[in-house]
Amino acid sequence: MDHRRREGSALVMSLFIVLVLSGVTVSIFLVNMSHKREVSTAVNESRLLYLADAGITEALSEMAASIEKSQPVPADVGTKTKPMELKEGNYYVDIADQGDGTYLVTSTGVAGVASKSVAAVVEKSEGVFDHAVFSGNSSGDPTYTMEFGGTGTSGDSITGNIYSGGDVEITGDATVSGDIHASGTITGGTGKDGKTYPIPDIAGMDYENNHDVDVKKVFDTIGNSVTNNELGGTAEQVHEPSPAHIFRRNPDDRQEEIDGTAKDDYFLEDPFMPVKDFTVPETGKEGHTISLSGTESYPGPSGTNKVYFIDGNLWVHNKPFGRLRFKNDDPEGAKVTFVVKGNVYFSDDVYIVDPAKDGVAFIAIKDDLEPDSGNIYLGDPRYGTLDKMEAFLYAENDFIDNNLSADGSQEVELIGNMTAGNHVAINRDFVDPDDGSVTHSKLTVTFDDRLSTGALSLPGLPDPGKGIEGFHVVLWRELGAE
Repeated sequence: MDHRRREGSALVMSLFIVLVLSGVTVSIFLVNMSHKREVSTAVNESRLLYLADAGITEALSEMAASIEKSQPVPADVGTKTKPMELKEGNYYVDIADQGDGTYLVTSTGVAGVASKSVAAVVEKSEGVFDHAVFSGNSSGDPTYTMEFGGTGTSGDSITGNIYSGGDVEITGDATVSGDIHASGTITGGTGKDGKTYPIPDIAGMDYENNHDVDVKKVFDTIGNSVTNNELGGTAEQVHEPSPAHIFRRNPDDRQEEIDGTAKDDYFLEDPFMPVKDFTVPETGKEGHTISLSGTESYPGPSGTNKVYFIDGNLWVHNKPFGRLRFKNDDPEGAKVTFVVKGNVYFSDDVYIVDPAKDGVAFIAIKDDLEPDSGNIYLGDPRYGTLDKMEAFLYAENDFIDNNLSADGSQEVELIGNMTAGNHVAINRDFVDPDDGSVTHSKLTVTFDDRLSTGALSLPGLPDPGKGIEGFHVVLWRELGAE
């Protein structure tokens, strides 16, 4: 009897253990299934977010491409019925112009029957070619202020956006018709402070190796001294078929200017054209033509759509003509970029013939061996003949006044843009020592937006800076599933 009772107890215990183990097994199975569902859900969520983010990226690319081609920003990228396809699923994007310079971009990722959306507020990135006047303040000077002033008709007039890597101060009757941005404070106007923009990557351009015409090398190889009484003095020049024929080096009738610089001086003046061969309609003033080689009657390879690299200084300064224009009879027009490893000096006017297709850029870059380099000087210290420029100007260092006074240029007008990696540092207020009166040399800048919109392309322009092209995201948030 006791034996049978013990066997029964053992059986019950065995059944209990089996039930416990079964319960544990079931629990482990259920936990494992739950974990797998959680992992699967997380994977699906990640996949949907990846698809939606891919849609945002593609939308930004399409928007930037439309701006570059001067086309309207698209209203969508793919649609719900015809989405864009990727390996892991699909996406479609709606783009809405919010009317304040920003766009609401809503992207939906779809995988099977599941979907998830993200929304981003984006705005067009602005850089040096989106501003009439730009000062990057690369030196980090905490006291730097971009100043505009003058009273009455002498008040500065800026049409276009401006940016200062320091402060902005607008006084008197000066006006700025555009957005005002500054990393510091804004006085005398309203705008956005606390904003920063990168400066162009000059080092990355490696102009010493990336150019079309090495002007110094051409002169060192084939240049010879020629006396030209019309253009002035004896200077080195090269034969007409060379694209570099539009320069004369170190003319001895401008010895004072040459003695004041550390490097060779190249003067932009074409010895194969008449000194005065055109008249500016609105002023009646005569000027000198710079003829680019390789078109119609001008011999040699094409001189247009080229980067001219000059290891030295470049001058637009010749009293006999006082102004010059660029001319190219080719259907594409005159398109040139001058990169100067030294300083650029503007004492005379610069014009283009066709404002729709012509364009010229002057870029002054620093020479590590010369402290006074990478600057653009405005003004004529002798004759005060600088009045108007039609050009895109970039100084890796500063813009500097060169006698913009009562005895010099009373007003300087620029159609294009003025960009400094460091400072726009033009002192245009001068006190008469006799009566204490103040004279202000008026600065008028009218922004030429052709580079910004893509209507004009010039060779060898510097990278505007990381993250500055196209559009960038201001705000981003995840939306619920549809």
